[in-house]
Amino acid sequence: MHPRLLKTFLAVARSRNITRAAEAVHLAQSSVSDQIQTLEAELGAALFTRSKSGLEMTPAGLALKPIAEELLRLDGEGRAAVLAAAGRTSGALSIGALETIASARLAPWLPGFQASHPEITVRMKVADSGTLRHLLRDGDIDVAFCFERRDRVGGAADERLASRTIGAEPLVLVAAPGQATAPRGLEDLAALRFVATEPGCIYRHMVDTAFAEAGMAAPRLAAEAGSIGAIVRLVAAGAGLGLVPRLAASDALERGDLVELPWPGRMRAAPLAMIWRRRRVQPPALRQLLAAARDILAPERSGARSGLESAEGSKALFPNNSLKTSVTS
Repeated sequence: MHPRLLKTFLAVARSRNITRAAEAVHLAQSSVSDQIQTLEAELGAALFTRSKSGLEMTPAGLALKPIAEELLRLDGEGRAAVLAAAGRTSGALSIGALETIASARLAPWLPGFQASHPEITVRMKVADSGTLRHLLRDGDIDVAFCFERRDRVGGAADERLASRTIGAEPLVLVAAPGQATAPRGLEDLAALRFVATEPGCIYRHMVDTAFAEAGMAAPRLAAEAGSIGAIVRLVAAGAGLGLVPRLAASDALERGDLVELPWPGRMRAAPLAMIWRRRRVQPPALRQLLAAARDILAPERSGARSGLESAEGSKALFPNNSLKTSVTS
């Protein structure tokens, strides 16, 4: 079973749709269909059946899926081990990030990293935090940069992923100039309308948690937006208040499009984390990027070392002993 066929099979299994699978693996729809047929002929069994809701895996497809995931993982580790043994750091990396982090943190940093490592090709994908985790698990990206939910710490962890907190971004309460006065308490804020992302997104979680910690229900929403950039623009237009990481609103605050209001209570910060898949052998190119991000993006190296790690990242940053020498903390 060629890894190329297995990757296409998993793309169809996840999307249950040939068109979406073709987009995910950058192939024509006809090529995806041909590869699935080739794999089915090789195995002597149908892997999918059609239903009203899309493609469904047959019992044979369900049996193959975890094995295909393991085979692709081993294929990646085998390639990484050969590159490491040969002393090669070249390769292609796919980085995933939230929109705000990509523009405010990674965009200024990546050109310098690429100038120092011209043998490494970097691609970036912008998505929400839930999508980034799915892409990591599926092997479609190598590392994700996003804000972590604090309630994940100590909770159920995905053992396939490791994470390290490399910074913390303070949250700010923002409004359009003249749209609101400084609140005396959370009761004042609860009576106002907010602009937030949809439930399940880290930014929405920040808003809901800020009120829940004070024993209050989440505020009424004036609108739900798909990105933090859209929230900032809606708030500047007077749609409602926003509670966002400072880096997302800094430009608008400097221009005077937004004003910052004092938060009546204990304000918390959003932990900025990088997340990657655990492997027995990390690709050398990924090791270089993780080390550079740890050392450069983290505001204080001592903080990045000491501590701010989630349950998913409690193990060593680079667990494979044979590759640790030049990048250990």
